[in-house]
Amino acid sequence: MKESLSYSFLSERDAPLSPAGFRKTLARIGEASALPFPVHPHMLRHACGFKLANDGHDTRAVQHYLGHKNIANTVRYTELAAGRFSNFWED
Repeated sequence: MKESLSYSFLSERDAPLSPAGFRKTLARIGEASALPFPVHPHMLRHACGFKLANDGHDTRAVQHYLGHKNIANTVRYTELAAGRFSNFWED
């Protein structure tokens, strides 16, 4: 039996998927989904930031998690997640 590899993505040949292979696969998924824009891996990073902000995680914690040196790069996730502030003044 083959030893378990510690890679997140494997090719159909059970080899580690290269960064280029992952980009191409993700682009094909975007095309197959009929999205009106090209899809690239960095979008997953943005989606992660928006998800964390929408779930109400602390902006500084999101900054640290995403590795942003400048908080201004992280704040845009919370600015676009205005709905998370809708219940601030309700009991």
